[in-house]
Parts: sequence; C-alpha cells; structure tokens
Amino acid sequence: MSKAEEHKEKMKALQKEQRQKVREKLIDRGVVIVNTGDGKGKSSAAFGTAMRAVGYGYKVVIVQFIKGQWKTGEQEIFKKFDEVEHIVSGEGFTWDTQDKSKDIAAAEKGWDAVVERIENVRSGKADTHLIVLDELNIALDLGYLSTEKVAEVIKNKPEKLNIIITGRNAPQGIIDVADTVSEMKPIKHAFEGGIQAQKGIEF
Repeated sequence: MSKAEEHKEKMKALQKEQRQKVREKLIDRGVVIVNTGDGKGKSSAAFGTAMRAVGYGYKVVIVQFIKGQWKTGEQEIFKKFDEVEHIVSGEGFTWDTQDKSKDIAAAEKGWDAVVERIENVRSGKADTHLIVLDELNIALDLGYLSTEKVAEVIKNKPEKLNIIITGRNAPQGIIDVADTVSEMKPIKHAFEGGIQAQKGIEF
C-alpha cells in the first residue's frame, strides 16, 4: 500500500470515529462559555462568536463591564447590525477611574441590565440567542459583584440561551457553572517589546 493510500485509510478511520462521536452527543441546549487567562484574545474571541451568531440572523446582547466610553473598533461594528444590542456599563480601567464606589455602581447597573435581558428571554419577550458578558470576570475578581449571586443566575439561565463570559481571573464559582472554559496563555506580547497598542488590533 502506498503512502497516499495509507493516509486515505487513516483519514477514513478518523472520519468514522469523529462521526460516531457526533452521533453520541444528544443534548441540545445553550451553553455557558468562559474565556479567561492572562493572554490576549478573550474579548476578541467572544466578539467573533457574536458575529458568527449574527451571521445566522440571531440576536445578540453584548455588555461590557470594564471598558470605558472611549471609541473602539467593536463599538463601531456593532452599530452596523440591528441584531446587536451593545451596552457599556463600565467606567474604564480601575487605575483610570480611581473611584471604587463609582465602579461598583456601574457594574451593578450593568448586571441589572443583564438580568433583565435574561428574564426577557425566559418570559418570551425576547429571542436573544447569545449574551456576551465582557470583562465580567474582572468585576467579580475585584468584588464589584457577588460571584455567588452571578453564578446562580448563570446556572439557571433559560435552556436555549448561550452566554459567554470574558476576563482574566475567572472565579471558581463561574468556572463551575460553565460548559466550556478556555484559558488564554501569554507566550509573547508586542506591548512588552515596546510596541504601542494598535487601533483595530487591541481596540
């Protein structure tokens, strides 16, 4: 048997194995995804998934908990899609605001908006497919919101609703209620080499 034929047979066996795995997955419901870790790409991955959902005509809600009011590329692209509701509840990085009570109030306002959207899905008032909770992990890690209360809401989300949570230092309570958890690990970053954050790349 030639190498080409060996490769073909190997791929056939792999295809059969993969199709069997797919047939065995019988649960059909929305998932909770957590993107955490110190590496770049947590929010970017979530926004990419949001755009994937929009590609199918699904409605998406994106709530940003830490990002401030400065102009970003994602903000501009979200404006172009009627399917996307974009809420910025954060006041910016903590070292910029320097006002913990204000940061807590902003996080609470954002979380209230999230709970309202979740309940709208539950009651049938909205057919939202995906809610992205950008940098929620940071708000939880800083103690702006109760991890226990947030985890309870996430755990009891409507069955078909999908939720993505981003931010470093994901609390164990959030990891426990998630279906998929990915950790972005930094290997090398341009900023450490003295390169400025690039428009359209970092923001």
